[in-house]
Amino acid sequence: MSPGRNCPLHYRYVPESLNRPADFIADTLYVIGGLYGNQPALRAIRELATAEPASATLVFNGDFNWFNIDAAGFTAINETVLTHHAIRGNVETELASDDGDTGCGCGYPDSVSDADVERSNAIEARLRETARGFPELRARLAALPMTLTANVGGLRIAIVHGDCESLAGWSYDESALRDADGIASVTAHCKAAGVNIIASSHTCLPIAMTLDTGNGTSAIFNNGAAGMPNFAGTSFGVITRISTTAASTPATLYGTVIDGIHIDALAVHHDQTAWQTAFSANWPDGSAAELSYGKRIANGPRYGLNRAMGPGIRISHTLLQQVRTAGGKS
Repeated sequence: MSPGRNCPLHYRYVPESLNRPADFIADTLYVIGGLYGNQPALRAIRELATAEPASATLVFNGDFNWFNIDAAGFTAINETVLTHHAIRGNVETELASDDGDTGCGCGYPDSVSDADVERSNAIEARLRETARGFPELRARLAALPMTLTANVGGLRIAIVHGDCESLAGWSYDESALRDADGIASVTAHCKAAGVNIIASSHTCLPIAMTLDTGNGTSAIFNNGAAGMPNFAGTSFGVITRISTTAASTPATLYGTVIDGIHIDALAVHHDQTAWQTAFSANWPDGSAAELSYGKRIANGPRYGLNRAMGPGIRISHTLLQQVRTAGGKS
């Protein structure tokens, strides 16, 4: 089996390990997964945070590196991210490794083609070449934890990259959360971790839903990707906002409220032209990243916004008005 298929043992932990005192407390929390080296998206996220009426705490839950194989892009992303709370994704974990035996460490399910796996391994190998020029940054990436816990307004939050059992787990992929077994798994994770909210990423496609864990309402929010389009015909990334106050930005896509705490998906509208130019400079036509991601970056994936909104999740009022207006004009 190709490297990257299997989940290494050192990626694993138990949900109970998240049942611990909060690593930090925040009134407003941005969970930013899958930035993928996108500097314009990073600037847009920081602008969103600055526009908050009160200070927002940023936490990057892995894979903030990926396409940034140029030295300037690599240093800019990591030096900025590492001033905030962060955990390592499979990308950062493998960047800090010298052997490369695990490839990208993505732990892809069998539905992903061998060709896609091999291209992802090639991207990781190329990025590792760049990272080797920055030993201090590599050491800082290696020192990052695999999970964090937070408290927002009394709600406990587990911040993971994959799922509550593995850094590269796929339990929170949208396809896994469409059946009873998938729901039972995430419900068990919430109970074992003693959390009200699980914030994840890794699978590249967003999904959010509420759950009845027997101890009140809980929620899973997988933000998909902060640095890539998440829906067909769009160019924006997505992050998760958790706050004691309602979001006032028109970037709000969908969300829910649990015990007075607002959990929302925010759109990351950034300079798409600048990003595509930077991407193409590093990954020209025919390169591994262009073949795997070029069409998505240009046009978005074949995935609709409606698929991201599971039970208990509601479209934002502003976005609903926009949809209705667009529908009236068509």
